[in-house]
Amino acid sequence: MIVTETLNEGLKRELRVVVSADELENKLVTRLDEMKSRVRLRGFRPGKVPLTHLRKVYGRSVMADVVQKAVEETSRKTLEQRKEEPACPPDIVVDEDRRNVDRIMEGKTDLAFTMSFEVMPSFEIVDFSSVKLEKPVAAIEDEELDGAIALMVERHRDFEPRDGQHEAQDGDRLTIDFEGRIDGDPFKGGLGQGVALRLGSGDFMAGFEDQLVGARADEDRNVTVTFPQDYTARHLAGKQAVFAVRIKQVASPRDIVFDDTFAQKAGLESLDALKRHIQEQLEARHEVASREKLKRQLFDQLAAAYDFALPEKMVEREFQTLWNRLSEGMKREGQSFADEGTSEGDARAEYAAIARRRVRLGLVLRKIAKSNGVKVGDRELQAALLERCRQFPGQERQVFDYYKRNPQAMSALHDPLLERKVVDLILDRVEVKDVPVGREALFADPDNDNPEDQQLTSGQRRSKTSPMVGANAELVQQDEVAQ
Repeated sequence: MIVTETLNEGLKRELRVVVSADELENKLVTRLDEMKSRVRLRGFRPGKVPLTHLRKVYGRSVMADVVQKAVEETSRKTLEQRKEEPACPPDIVVDEDRRNVDRIMEGKTDLAFTMSFEVMPSFEIVDFSSVKLEKPVAAIEDEELDGAIALMVERHRDFEPRDGQHEAQDGDRLTIDFEGRIDGDPFKGGLGQGVALRLGSGDFMAGFEDQLVGARADEDRNVTVTFPQDYTARHLAGKQAVFAVRIKQVASPRDIVFDDTFAQKAGLESLDALKRHIQEQLEARHEVASREKLKRQLFDQLAAAYDFALPEKMVEREFQTLWNRLSEGMKREGQSFADEGTSEGDARAEYAAIARRRVRLGLVLRKIAKSNGVKVGDRELQAALLERCRQFPGQERQVFDYYKRNPQAMSALHDPLLERKVVDLILDRVEVKDVPVGREALFADPDNDNPEDQQLTSGQRRSKTSPMVGANAELVQQDEVAQ
């Protein structure tokens, strides 16, 4: 094997690799000799077929396999000998000239191919002592606790079906079937059966619930509403729809006594225990929000601290992942760039910048992980997979098999776990100061305050929070897994 470097420019490398005809011939003879004991040919006893005859019958097909394996083995050995880590699998090009290919298959000329790839960039990890972060923390006020308790009460409230003489009023729960039409034609998403709707909840489009006040069980009503101009499904925005509604049942809420008996129905031994449980849930929710804000600050500082060349192929793959998701979401919601006050060109430039940031941060986090021996254990990954399977009741085996067969899918489980570990490592080494804020500020969407992060469409968030989630690995969608 002879390796000649033909390009060394920045991160780009190109190599010409030559495997001699003699080496290919030796591999071919070895393979044919291994076949002798297995091949059954008319006129020859087992194991007695001459190599010349085997070569005549199987030579070209076996040589094709020899050449393929020679390319795989020599390309791997070449990278090992050069101690280079490609950012993406190398592009390998073999001479496709028919006459030359025939000569290679006949063992009359050397095998030559080129390897093109980009190497991982080299950079030093910054001193974490220079990183200073502010962690927003919000106290749980009585109003928030009372609201959470009231929400739990409503979730556990029982309803009593009423007879056909009872007229539905605010607070009642209706069970309905409906079919919507626009200009007399049904539309996607306009059909529902056995849907529970509580009047006054605001869960349905404005005006829908109001027109069902006074309805009785087994009654049919037509409900006319107009979709908002900013409705996410653009093909429905601003259009008037008529829903044929069948009221199957009207049920009124029963009174609830918030006491130990109620707590026990909710699975806790007493009212005090229930309140503590709700308090702990709120504290956990606050902590998650605080950490997300803290992580955003950390990534912003890391992004500003590093400036090194990026493998363009890696950036392009990340861009395509993000862009495909955006395009699919816009198509699904009937949106266009003009609807959002931008153009495809401007959006592409914005997404390209986001892709570069995500790749850079992903490389930084992976290097920090490698430098500090941070890894995701098999048990942790297995636990994440089982949790994912539980999200698909009745399809656990299919989901499990899907992930086991797809390295990209497993990467979508592995990378967030690794990212969390690296972030924990960094946060333990940097200065973090708690800063009291109000609840509204704690849960505010950071994208709404940062023009660089504004959403292009309502359905496609371009998160900078998780560079390792999706960096060069398409996240698996639930409907894809379930198929």
